[in-house]
Amino acid sequence: MTTAEELVIRKSVDVPLPVEAAFALFTARAGEWWPLATHSTYGDEAEDVVFEPRQGGRFFERSRAGEEDEWGRVLVYDPPHRFVVQWLVDPRCTGELELRFRAEAGGTRVELKHRGWELYGDGAEQAMTAYGAGWEVVLARYRDAAGR
Repeated sequence: MTTAEELVIRKSVDVPLPVEAAFALFTARAGEWWPLATHSTYGDEAEDVVFEPRQGGRFFERSRAGEEDEWGRVLVYDPPHRFVVQWLVDPRCTGELELRFRAEAGGTRVELKHRGWELYGDGAEQAMTAYGAGWEVVLARYRDAAGR
């Protein structure tokens, strides 16, 4: 049987930015680099990604028509080192998305953990595989934006 500790997506990426800038790019400037064409609710009608910088804030997508789809709710906001969001995109898995930003030589290491997949039930491992691939795309876009 798979344990909750094993049902965690773990990803990391190194970016050539100081911690403060790396954190700001992921939060305050997510709409500049998030792959909305492929990783959004509204698809071609998606306009922006917004992260409200406070505990209780929302992490959401906005359409060109002004509609909003909440992706998450900020549980922990500790700039520029960490934030945790209750992930609301998939109602079958309202787990947590945690990002940590740690200074390393030449920049920042960003570590992502997406946990709570045990809430998903029997399809947890399949869902984790799909989400894991999605996080690879998202983090690649983030890394590319950080290098500009």
